[in-house]
Order: sequence, then C-alpha cells, then structure tokens
Amino acid sequence: ELKKIERCRLLILDDAFLVPVDAKERPILLDIIEDRHERKSIIISSQLPVDNWYDAIGDPTVADAVLDRIVHTSYQIELTGESLRKIKAKNITK
Repeated sequence: ELKKIERCRLLILDDAFLVPVDAKERPILLDIIEDRHERKSIIISSQLPVDNWYDAIGDPTVADAVLDRIVHTSYQIELTGESLRKIKAKNITK
C-alpha cells in the first residue's frame, strides 16, 4: 500500500489527526511525510488546529519530525465561519 501512496503526485490527507495517531501508525506517517518532503505534493485538511497536531501525533520525537517537515515548508490556509454542511442542512430543512 505504501508503494501506491509513493507513486501519487498529490496526496490528500482529509480530516487528519481527528483521532490520535497510535503507535503502529506513527512510523507509517513519518515514512509518508519523509518520502514526500520537498519532492511531492500533499494537502492536509483537519478540523483540529495545527497547534494541537503535536499532541494528536503522540510521541514527541515523531511529532517533532513530522511537524518540522510539514509546518515549515507549507502554505497554511485557515478557514473560519460556519460549516458548509451546517449551512446546507439549514437550507434543506427550510
């Protein structure tokens, strides 16, 4: 499975870190981020603020490595306002 991910020109991680990363997932996450760092594109979306990703990753050493590669070489777009799902749901119930 990792070989398929490595071949992708653009990898999208949607709803990242909503659930804490467990011990089995940490090295896989680090491998993926390391492989893509400054070579391939990745989009990460999360409802969790970037400041909370460190705790969600869990292990301080892995969190440092992952976030160092993500945060310092990325463009961050923070969306504010009401959820589009909530807005659409209001329109449906009218």
